[in-house]
Amino acid sequence: MTLEKRLGQRFLPYGANYLDWSDMSELRHAIDQGVLFRYQTETESMADRLERRVTEQLGADHALAVHNCTEALRLALVSTRPRTGDVVYIPAVTFVAVAGAVLSTGLIPVPVDVDESFSLDASLLPPDAQRVVVAHMEGAVAPLPEGVPYVIEDAAQALGAVFPDGRRAGTRGYAGAFSFHHNKILTSGEGGLLVTNDPAAWQVMRCYHDHGSARVPGRYPTWNEGAYYGENFVTSEEVAAIQLQQFRHLDDVLAGLERHYAVTTQELPARADIALLPRSAGDAKISLRLRLESRELRDAAVDLLSARGIAHWTLGKYLLPEHPVLTSRNSLYADGFPWNLADGIPHALSRDGFARTRSLLDRTLCVPLSPELPEAEQRVAAKTLRQTLELL
Repeated sequence: MTLEKRLGQRFLPYGANYLDWSDMSELRHAIDQGVLFRYQTETESMADRLERRVTEQLGADHALAVHNCTEALRLALVSTRPRTGDVVYIPAVTFVAVAGAVLSTGLIPVPVDVDESFSLDASLLPPDAQRVVVAHMEGAVAPLPEGVPYVIEDAAQALGAVFPDGRRAGTRGYAGAFSFHHNKILTSGEGGLLVTNDPAAWQVMRCYHDHGSARVPGRYPTWNEGAYYGENFVTSEEVAAIQLQQFRHLDDVLAGLERHYAVTTQELPARADIALLPRSAGDAKISLRLRLESRELRDAAVDLLSARGIAHWTLGKYLLPEHPVLTSRNSLYADGFPWNLADGIPHALSRDGFARTRSLLDRTLCVPLSPELPEAEQRVAAKTLRQTLELL
């Protein structure tokens, strides 16, 4: 698709633009070996290489490759050794997979209202909170609550983002979960990573993700005395190989996003009714986030961007307290598990019933950035966006 036809906007999401057969040496090696299961390779597996690369590049002590970010969240929660029915506080604004991960481990999700940047408002947490999931939405680094034993970072949209202290998103809490879904910063279609700096937690995660076994590469799994059950979350060699190729381009993707963000913010029209939501220096700048004066103006912008073929999205679908998975409290278990354990647990925590958050969501518009475009084409995209917004 030519630049003219797509008006400077990205055609493929982020890392997908960096997929190239000439650059797929790891995948070719895995195919040449003829072994696509990580524990049967004669040399270091692609999955092992990926996990080593992740620890080095993100600064985590341990990493584990899994099928998707939802599994990573589940593994993190299971490794805390909870009781069924325990509460997990989650952001009120995030993808429903976070709630699904909590429920599928037999725990109860309680959405907590967010601040102006859509980060979980830690001031609403009870003093005895044990488990909290913090989501770095839209690549924006969210603050972590203090004094909570198990803070799990959902960094699905923030791979490579950096906290003010220099540590990478996903590496400051008890554990961090990442996604390689098609529309994430790096992609293998699907795929996930879990990182932690807790060696005991990592041992639990590693065993649980492989049927509870103490597997030695090249051998059938063995189970130690007193082993607990687990599931099969083991990634395959071809997926790990693609992820390795993608990781080589992480810095390129992040730099391209930074460049396009800078170019686009310089071109925004000076309008009192359209404000740029600020980003920190360490954010993974996957999108330009705009806050408009009213829902009506936001909807008019959506219509205009759609008519001109400019990619964009809104965030209303992420308001979990209104999502059917949480409002229905349905379960595939005959006894309603785990909702049958939720008596006395609040449905959500908010000062105003999420009225402020609804208003923020109704007025927010996101425009994706294109890291793969050279600067000249990024400037064309920025000018096209400015000209469109000036028509409102």
